[in-house]
Amino acid sequence: MNITPNIRKNIATEGFAVIDNVFSTEELTKILQTISRVDTTKPTFRKTSDLFAIRQFLKEVPETFDLIFNSNIRSIISSLFGNDYFVVKSIYFDKPEQSNWFVAYHQDLTISVDKKLDVEGYGPWSVKQNQFAVQPPLDILESNFTIRIHLDDTDENNGALRVVPGSHLKGIYRPETIDWKVETETFCNVKQGGVMIMKPLLLHASNRTTNNNKRRVIHIEFSNCSLGGALQWSEKESFA
Repeated sequence: MNITPNIRKNIATEGFAVIDNVFSTEELTKILQTISRVDTTKPTFRKTSDLFAIRQFLKEVPETFDLIFNSNIRSIISSLFGNDYFVVKSIYFDKPEQSNWFVAYHQDLTISVDKKLDVEGYGPWSVKQNQFAVQPPLDILESNFTIRIHLDDTDENNGALRVVPGSHLKGIYRPETIDWKVETETFCNVKQGGVMIMKPLLLHASNRTTNNNKRRVIHIEFSNCSLGGALQWSEKESFA
């Protein structure tokens, strides 16, 4: 897949980039059909009127692995980041047509690990659906990246991410300290079959749905870092 210099530059300076036509309609159909057949009663599944989510998605629905890591995705990762990265978190989000789900501005400051240990530089800790999460040293967050695969057209009317370009370069950036006289905001509209690549430290938010359209996204985080002490990634998956 052709990776233009602008894509590389946008990730470095803005903290994100959008690439269209990464998945064909046929590939998307196969992914969605596979998801529709899974048992949704497991504890890693979350289902409300506003959101359906599958945590540890690639573990829970392994049949999607080869569909997701098509030649385009592999080419994008190799061209932009090299060949030493691996999956460390995967989530499927389904924001239904009538969803009022709203997410305020935040950075993705935690990683998922296998256990809770007292390791210097790691903390605070939290637990979500029996999954340990911890804020790691800053250099790990700066090295990581996320790919969001869009299974539907997504714009400002059905939950496209709002981001503060360049905020990933400012370390831990508390949303309450944003100076809107200095910062700007932009919507990351993505067409069905496209992907958004983003850095975890990019400030981002998501609005409620207002156009009665679905927003289904597969969110996959990648790292090339080892963790401190005896900590291990809870969801480490190689795609080589």
